[in-house]
Amino acid sequence: MSHPVIPIVANPAALEGDGAGCHAGRDQMASAARAAGKSDTLDRYAADYPAGPHDQPQSMCPAFGSLRVGLRMRRTATILSGSACCVYGLTFTSHFYGARRSVGYVPFNSESLVTGKLFEDIRDAVHKEADPARYDAIVVINLCVPTASGVPLQILPKSINGVRVIGIDVPGFGVPTHAEAKDVLAAAMLKYARSEIAAGPVAAPRAGISHKPTVTLLGEMFPADPMTIGGMLDLMGLAAGPVVPTREWRELYAALDCAAVAAIHPFYTASLREFEAAGRRAVGSAPVGHDGTEAWLQSIGDACNVGQAMIDSAKNRWLPAIKNVLAMSPIRGRITLSGYEGSELLVARLLVESGADLRYVGTACPQTPSSDADREWLQSKGVHVQYRASLEQDLAAVEEFQPDLAIGTTPVVQAAKQKSIPSLYFTNLISARPLMGAAGAGSLATVINAAIANRPRMEAMKAFFDNVGDGDRAGVWEQTPVLRPEFRENTRRRLEKAAKKRKAEEMI
Repeated sequence: MSHPVIPIVANPAALEGDGAGCHAGRDQMASAARAAGKSDTLDRYAADYPAGPHDQPQSMCPAFGSLRVGLRMRRTATILSGSACCVYGLTFTSHFYGARRSVGYVPFNSESLVTGKLFEDIRDAVHKEADPARYDAIVVINLCVPTASGVPLQILPKSINGVRVIGIDVPGFGVPTHAEAKDVLAAAMLKYARSEIAAGPVAAPRAGISHKPTVTLLGEMFPADPMTIGGMLDLMGLAAGPVVPTREWRELYAALDCAAVAAIHPFYTASLREFEAAGRRAVGSAPVGHDGTEAWLQSIGDACNVGQAMIDSAKNRWLPAIKNVLAMSPIRGRITLSGYEGSELLVARLLVESGADLRYVGTACPQTPSSDADREWLQSKGVHVQYRASLEQDLAAVEEFQPDLAIGTTPVVQAAKQKSIPSLYFTNLISARPLMGAAGAGSLATVINAAIANRPRMEAMKAFFDNVGDGDRAGVWEQTPVLRPEFRENTRRRLEKAAKKRKAEEMI
């Protein structure tokens, strides 16, 4: 099938630098994208996802967040447009985290990118994949180089053969974290679904329509948590609605048809804008711990116009059980906490209520109104809250507070273990557990206390390996390595000279 050629205003500057463009530098890529007509997109991202004083956190490619959302949805195809090395890394990571389907890829070279042929190739690929028997939607994601070159996914057909087409830009120089990239795609889908609702009747969700007013849950959660929340809401005459990002397109309609939206993860700024456009009220925080559950039930009840008697009934049913579990499962020890999933403040609240001496919580996500309640509560308990935390800030917290347990990202865990401090990886060992209600109240104590108790083992291992050296002197040597500081100095001077030369060339 042939299609008319659409002229594309491509920007060759996207390919400058190392010849492929990926490592040309954040500022150069952003400038190229603006010159290629992506200013509105970058301005929107800058407003929705403000960077921190250190520019942006050190984490995985942000596009993984959008890719993950698409790959977890039924009857949804995902196509990446970007440099081959980036696509390889993203697909590898997605399958490492359990994706069970292929990722589409539209390759390019300098000629096809600059001439606009890449866009035509993407359009052809979308037409080829648009099979309504297999898919409800196709997601196309521009990575850094196509975004910087101005590849205009927004002019792709909105639907082909009844299959929806969603095109988004998720450049590393525009979206700070993979958590916020989830919001980019979730919001794009919600906006599309809103337009369909406005146009006429839409399909009911697979599980049917609730006869009670529903509360949509915003943010990926442990599978048991929505069920726990549903039990809490039931006593107030409410029901838990879909979790956004959803697992199927038709769930988007049900998500928008809610009495209120619970911003369990507070960084979904663009998605909350779509709910606001649909006339839905947002409530921050989550039912974690005793205080968090009490405040959240009250806020949800008020947002959904539930009578105070029913709100009190739910509190009386759930709060004593949570308090009892917290008392039975105390955590004893000093802890620092950091991560990039967006649930860090919720976990921090639960740790504090469990008795932990929490000194620091760092999150790669930005401060938003939806996290204000959690931030204020934690600060009232003497916890330092750091938004847009850098690795250096997380490591400085470990150094300053010398915790009994450090919870954090992989490099934080590594650094802590080198100091004989027990540590746990936040993403796999902490956030992948129930947090809500009585089930969440007791879920952390066992793993936290077991890790803290491992300190003697950590010290024994450090003592055993104490003489093997570190850095470039690590290992067992027959002879003591001879240091060559003059080599280091020569290398340093060469690097500085090359950096000055690049800077001078940029100013010409």
